[in-house]
Amino acid sequence: MNITRRPRRNRSSAAVRAMVRETELTPAHLVQPIFLMPEADTRLPVSSLPGTFRLGIEEVLREMEQYRKLNLNSFIMFPAVPEENKDKTGTYGLEDNFYLEAARRLKAEHPDICLISDIALDPYSSDGHDGLVLNGKVDNDATLPLLDKMSVLQAEAGFDLLGPSDMMDGRVGSMRRALDAAGYIDVGIMSYTAKYASAFYGPFRDALDSAPRQLQDVPTDKKTYQMDPANAREALLEATLDVAEGADYLMVKPAINYLDIIYRLRESQQLPIAAYHVSGECAMLLAAAERGWLDYQQAATEALVSIRRAGADVIITYFAKDYASWWQQGVIQ
Repeated sequence: MNITRRPRRNRSSAAVRAMVRETELTPAHLVQPIFLMPEADTRLPVSSLPGTFRLGIEEVLREMEQYRKLNLNSFIMFPAVPEENKDKTGTYGLEDNFYLEAARRLKAEHPDICLISDIALDPYSSDGHDGLVLNGKVDNDATLPLLDKMSVLQAEAGFDLLGPSDMMDGRVGSMRRALDAAGYIDVGIMSYTAKYASAFYGPFRDALDSAPRQLQDVPTDKKTYQMDPANAREALLEATLDVAEGADYLMVKPAINYLDIIYRLRESQQLPIAAYHVSGECAMLLAAAERGWLDYQQAATEALVSIRRAGADVIITYFAKDYASWWQQGVIQ
């Protein structure tokens, strides 16, 4: 055969493939989520997300030793707030609480980690919405001062990056002004820039019991503030606004079903791009692997590499610990 160009020559061995590999994924690119419980020694499995647990702070600290040995150094923490601490205004999130105390302990014992917070009312709200519900709707502008107060408290507790997941208009700029006024000019904002009203958040909401509640005249979904899955150009608008308001990272959530959005933001913006490989995306793969339909290590690796290849600098994923273990063992090919 008269074939001059043979791309297969660059696939002929593992060494050759590694030499020309275009996309690198290391543990340094990954963020491990942590679900925090108030009881110090708690370890409760999340049934809809096998391998993931709700942990008390003592269990988190024990896990942290394993994470660090695997060169995992970045973590995003979410509070599982007891029902008795929830009210309509999310008061518990606006005062000292177990979440802030855990952040102080983590940063005291592991000062060199990157600890990322969650900024939204839904973990603390009896309504289960990310913003303040007034007169039958989630009130954007009334929510912003509450997010500002939450931001300053979390900065005081030692979080390195704050993660506004609420999707209120103008919240990045409002938070930035509040943080700067309080002297926290070095605390960054990892904005949930393009957070879609996705069907893939189920296991996460199971872990935190944070789904919207059935309220009279109030939607039981978050479609009035999270983005329509059918929209792409809107993500570029959200990114432009977040950059102008002072965001330090732009996030796309979910990741796998929105690789095109990650790519568009990477091509159009200069800030680091984060992607949240969400609970439902991970749970589907785990369920298939449990049934023997997929090889877990190969499929999880391919999924993570696809997110990185699309343009994500940072990937939040429930597979972080396993991938870091495979990396350390040298089984990633």
